[in-house]
Amino acid sequence: MTTTLPDLQDWRFTVDFEGIAWAIIDREGESMNALGRRPTEELADIVMAVEQAASTGAVKGFVLMSAKERSFIAGADIREFEDFDTEPKIEEVVKQTLELFNRVDRLPVPVVAAIHGYCLGGGLELALACDWRIADREEATRLGFPEVKLGIFPGLNGTVRAIQAAGPTDAMTAMLTGRMLRPAAAKAIGLIDQLVPTRHNLRWAARKAVLQNRRSPGAPWWKRLMLKQPVRGLLAKQMRAKTAEKVREEHYPAPFRLIDLFERYGNDPVRMRIAETELFTPLMASEASRNLRRVFKLSEMLKDEAPKNGFKPRRVHVIGAGTMGGDIAAWCVVQGMEASLQDLDETQIAKALARAKGLFKRQLRTPLAVETAIARLIPDPSGKHVKLADVVIEAIVEKLDVKQSLFRKLEKEVKPGAVLATNTSSLRLEDIAKPLADPGRLVGLHFFNPVAQLPLVEVVRGAATREEEVRKACAFVTAINKLPLIVKSCPGFLVNRVLAPYMMEAVRRYQLGEPREKIDQAALKFGMPMGPLELMDMVGLDIANHVGEELDLASAGDNVLAALVKQGKLGKKTGEGFYVWEQGKPKREQVAYDQAELERLGRELVKPMLDEAERALVDRVVATEDHVDAGVIFGTGFAPFRGGPLHYRRKDAQAAATAAA
Repeated sequence: MTTTLPDLQDWRFTVDFEGIAWAIIDREGESMNALGRRPTEELADIVMAVEQAASTGAVKGFVLMSAKERSFIAGADIREFEDFDTEPKIEEVVKQTLELFNRVDRLPVPVVAAIHGYCLGGGLELALACDWRIADREEATRLGFPEVKLGIFPGLNGTVRAIQAAGPTDAMTAMLTGRMLRPAAAKAIGLIDQLVPTRHNLRWAARKAVLQNRRSPGAPWWKRLMLKQPVRGLLAKQMRAKTAEKVREEHYPAPFRLIDLFERYGNDPVRMRIAETELFTPLMASEASRNLRRVFKLSEMLKDEAPKNGFKPRRVHVIGAGTMGGDIAAWCVVQGMEASLQDLDETQIAKALARAKGLFKRQLRTPLAVETAIARLIPDPSGKHVKLADVVIEAIVEKLDVKQSLFRKLEKEVKPGAVLATNTSSLRLEDIAKPLADPGRLVGLHFFNPVAQLPLVEVVRGAATREEEVRKACAFVTAINKLPLIVKSCPGFLVNRVLAPYMMEAVRRYQLGEPREKIDQAALKFGMPMGPLELMDMVGLDIANHVGEELDLASAGDNVLAALVKQGKLGKKTGEGFYVWEQGKPKREQVAYDQAELERLGRELVKPMLDEAERALVDRVVATEDHVDAGVIFGTGFAPFRGGPLHYRRKDAQAAATAAA
């Protein structure tokens, strides 16, 4: 046979002198590999060639690898999902891909997946169709099933193969959480059969696996016993309860349908394969899945704000070791940077370092990694490291004259090309920059609290800020694994401006006598991650009141929020606000309300948020409607399955018009 296939664009295919066929995926014009129509069709041609050659003895084994720096196969090509807008179309493409994966599974020669980089979703499902899976231990390599985050579950028989490889509890946990696994964790549960130190060892290890005819043993017998009843039913009950603690079935049905699939057919692989497609297809066609795919695209849009080449920050200097400044510095260290932390009060620095150590223990996997991180967070009371920093962030008291004085001094000390940023949330960038010789250099970097949990950072462009500085700031934000949203310098920027009317509406209704539990339950019913009154308690009622006053939404002294602040009842941090807090949790009355009433109230609560989102777009606070939706989703947690506030309002209006017609 020929040792190559002509006309391949996304794969390279060769057969070496030992009779090993090598298929190397390297999608043309893409930084990451994903399974789209063309790479799948080309893989089908490759598999056909291997089938023919194996039948004559010309091929003794088959290896799948990637030529990309960061991905094996990072799932399906989500850009093509919109082409599959009906259940019959979805079923057709699923069945075609299923047949291809089954042909890989049925090859008479050993098939090896050699994995470096992201191996996610459909990529992991393809790897599970292979006989032996090898991954390197490099930091860039991750495996997982993120499908639930897109409103679906693995639909290429990955449910069956994952359970066969890892057993029911580990496989279902991986699929239900969507969590990405490090290679060692994936091997520990059975998704991976072999680990090698680096990507450079993969080819040799794959060759040996073929020549030694290695085949994955699958889950051990004691794990397979859990597939029998009544154990399987008990596991499903536990999974359903645990999932219900995190998401509501009415909003996110995919994990619950996956549990149904497991409960009914977990011990019958043949029937489970058929039922997988039957349940997957309507999920893929659902409005919730379309909206969650939209949210994924919005996150990719924000990442694209950063230039791909150029500014590569390595050192950060943060001035102000309060909660926000200290946590910004600690997060930068978690993401691999060196951070120096400056404050006039050395006890503040000590507190920030203690908090940072707790974060490092939660985020980093080994004691050595924690100790290394501690060494990269440098206490710097006098600011000696300012001149070394690639990014300097001010996070001091919100007083204009103090900030102006600091930036006059910093401008003379920072190195050329460094980003000069303020974390202000209430002062105009133009006012802070006024005394600078080069006001075009100053940019805003508005983080949200808690820094480690909230993915958005507002990159604030002042009237004089140069575009180059804005893009460098975006590069920094993506380098610390956050999403940059470019906003105009104006009161509240985007997120606080849009969130505040929603919170003040909740305060107004509470003041009029609506029970706090009813208000918060209505928000949850709509799909918000937390009720507005509990959210204000978490943030701090003093901060919420300040934002309301700043945006002229509430006059001091004329509402219950201001009254609570005057009484020193500031929420969770003082133990009492709208709720009484005990052991970090609010004490709630257990009251059940009519679901239709909650649904109506939830829509009324978010209406001021939707109105303000539209006004923010008109005022060009951000560039487009998509940027409004992205900012509100990632900055406030606005119900992701609704696709964003403006998208939701437009779809809601269309549905109403259709119903009226």
